[in-house]
Amino acid sequence: MKIIFMGTPEIAVGTLESLYNLNYDIPLVITREDKPKGRGKELSITPIKEFAIDKGLKVYQPNKLRGNDEAISIMKDIAPDFFVVVAYGRILPKEILEIPKIAPVNLHFSLLPKYRGAAPVNWAIFNGENETGVSTMLMDEGMDTGDILLQEKIAIGDKNSHDISYELAKIGADLTVKTLSNFNKLVSIKQIDNDSTLAPIIKKEDGIIDWSRNAVDIERQIRAFYGWPSAYTSLNSKMIKISKAVVVTDKLSNSRVGEIIDIDRNSFTIGTNDYGLKILNLQPEGKKSMDTSSFLSGNKLKIGDRFV
Repeated sequence: MKIIFMGTPEIAVGTLESLYNLNYDIPLVITREDKPKGRGKELSITPIKEFAIDKGLKVYQPNKLRGNDEAISIMKDIAPDFFVVVAYGRILPKEILEIPKIAPVNLHFSLLPKYRGAAPVNWAIFNGENETGVSTMLMDEGMDTGDILLQEKIAIGDKNSHDISYELAKIGADLTVKTLSNFNKLVSIKQIDNDSTLAPIIKKEDGIIDWSRNAVDIERQIRAFYGWPSAYTSLNSKMIKISKAVVVTDKLSNSRVGEIIDIDRNSFTIGTNDYGLKILNLQPEGKKSMDTSSFLSGNKLKIGDRFV
């Protein structure tokens, strides 16, 4: 079985690694371009490229696929049985999708048709879903609209987007192998478009905390946008990213939105539209992430201080 693998971020590495360890024939790995990163703007290679180079796999990084005669020629010459696509970051055009002899297969991090798009894990948490999962699907020209092959669910609980993504990456790797090894026995299921939900690209402003919202909603926002862009607010004109908090249902805000309504040696609680939100971990502007106890040891806060 000959596979061209397409993927870019860390969460795609597990699937490629599983295929590699099972001795699938992977003549080509396609990933996004190297990008400048950090203050020095040095080029940073993708996690998929790093893994592929380490294992001696051939890597190709086209700047586009649509209308790219070189890319089409390279893939046709390989004549793969499957494409396996995991968070590659581009929609594949028809002329590319028609290349595999058997099928182009995508691993998507949601329970399709819910949360089609770039950030399914984040928006599932943000919207208060109880569960999420992974789906393998046949690819078509739409955005995550192809027929579903296999799915597996997990509970979201109080986990953040980082933890959920890596849990799904492991499950998804196994599900992809299962999909390929049983492909001829699987019966695909058409998606019902009316049941679909959009999971658009996250923007920096999505992380802005509006303290006039309910405490539960803000706590979900913190977990949903963990890492980037983070849920953030400001105190005394300095930005603070909040990475962990819990809703305190025995402390009503009494309209003290954004104000510190309780404080002790290890934490402080901010008022919202209903209950208090106890802050457990944060990152002050220009500093590393820390627990609230460490923050309070170097910052004198008091009841009534207001976050905006």
